[in-house]
Formats: sequence, structure tokens, C-alpha cells
Amino acid sequence: MTFREALESGKFVVTAEVGPPKGTDVEEMIHHIELLKGRVDAVNFTDNQSAVMRMNSLAGCRMAVEHGVEPILQMTCRDRNRIALQSDLLGAHALGVRNVLCMTGDHVSAGDHKGARPVYDVESVQLLRIVDSLNNGRDMMGNELKGGTDFYQGAVVTPEANPLEPQLIKFEKKVKAGARFFQTQAVYDIERFKEFMNHARRFPVKVLAGLVVLKSAGMANFLNRFVPGIKVPRELIDELKAAGKEKALDTGLDITARHIRQLKEEGICDGVHIMAIGMEDKVPLIMERAGL
Repeated sequence: MTFREALESGKFVVTAEVGPPKGTDVEEMIHHIELLKGRVDAVNFTDNQSAVMRMNSLAGCRMAVEHGVEPILQMTCRDRNRIALQSDLLGAHALGVRNVLCMTGDHVSAGDHKGARPVYDVESVQLLRIVDSLNNGRDMMGNELKGGTDFYQGAVVTPEANPLEPQLIKFEKKVKAGARFFQTQAVYDIERFKEFMNHARRFPVKVLAGLVVLKSAGMANFLNRFVPGIKVPRELIDELKAAGKEKALDTGLDITARHIRQLKEEGICDGVHIMAIGMEDKVPLIMERAGL
């Protein structure tokens, strides 16, 4: 099944994330593609994640297609105006990409080219509308295309944001703009995530819970202090701390697997999006421990 077919069939879907290299050596990225082949339903390729310049998402997506893996093109509005966004989307479709995740994008101040000029000609809701228009055979200005697209478009949401209300408002705007699936930012408090899902279930969209693997108690504390919308519960930090430095990562893998099992067994959401961040080789192990 395609990613779209898997989600719409009711299957508990698993996606993972791969970061393109900062350079032209694609050996490691291809290794990760092959490692995930047959194990996950689709693979996201990040788009200059955290505003750090890397090989573009489209190159990774094309390599995934060539290796028999279904890609999800991540596209941010930070680096391109509306002309370039539409042009890249048409090119991606011609290269066999059928899934796109629309994001506004981290500000350049977070990355390694702080003097760069951010674009933000449009933001994520408008980008979703652009994709919807291309799917209907017209560009953003209503001009007819010589062949439209057939993208399955998605978006992101932060279910643990505090306050949550602005996220719910943006979530609804994204649904109205054409979002068909959501991959969330990192989720650690499952009970709180259930509250968000009670709202999300009112809409005809699929939701994949984003899971970032915790490497240590220090990482968990860093996320709590510096990353808005992420809250690692105290009991998880204590669990990582009790494991000690040598076993902290293994405990983090167990926590991720445990959350996947709970999300699946309780039918809380439609799948998970595993963000191993530099540990893509651990994804099969996480899935094995989760019983997938």
C-alpha cells in the first residue's frame, strides 16, 4: 500500500525521519533508506532542519523512490517565495513524490547562516492552499496548469503547547486549507495528548504522534527549558536518571517503544512518526520492542 492507502485503510502507520547530509556524501542517507525499507510506511526527508543548510529534501525523496521507499517531502516557507515553492512542488511530482508536509519553518536565527534573509512569503496554511490548488490543476493565481498534481498533503501541530488554544485554532485552519494528515511535534505526556486527540477526532484527518527519542536526562531537561511546546514529564526524567549514563539511551529507546505500544493498543491516534535524530539505525530496534 502507498502511505495514503495505509493511513486511509485504518492501519496503524509508522513513519520515520531522515536528515539529508551537510555535503554531497549520500552514503549514510542511502544506508538509512535501505535500513527503513519494508519496515516503515514512509520516510520524511527534512528541509534544512533547524535552519541548518543541508542537501535539499527533494534529493532525498528521489533517492528513496529509486530504492523503493515512499518519501514525504518536507517543505518550509522560510527559504522560498511562492514562485519557487510551486516550481519545486511541480518538480517533485514529476520525480515521483506524492506526499508533502507543509511547514512554516524555523527562523534563520536558529541555524548556521544567521545572516541569511528569511523569505516567509507565505506560511504553512497558505502553502497547504497552494498544494490544494495545484492538485486541482491551477497555480496559486488561478492559471491553468498543463497537468495538475496529486499530492497527499500534511501539516504539523504541537499538541503539548501551553496554552493549547492557539494550536487548536491553527489546526482547524490547516484542515480547512486541505491538510489530510498531521505529524505532531514531540509527544511525551500521553494523557495530555489524549485531550488533544479528543478535539482532533472531530475532523476527517489522520494524526501521527511525533516521538523524539530521549538520549539522556540532560536532553530531556534541555527540551523542557529551551524548546517551546515540549514537556517531558518528571517521571520520565527520573527514569532516565536512574538508568545511569551507560543505560540512558537504552532506556530512552524503551520509553519510545512503550509509548508506541500504548498509542496503538489504546487506539489513541492513527500512527507514529519516529524522530531518532541522528540515530536512524535504532528505528528498527524501537519498532521491535514496540511489537510492530
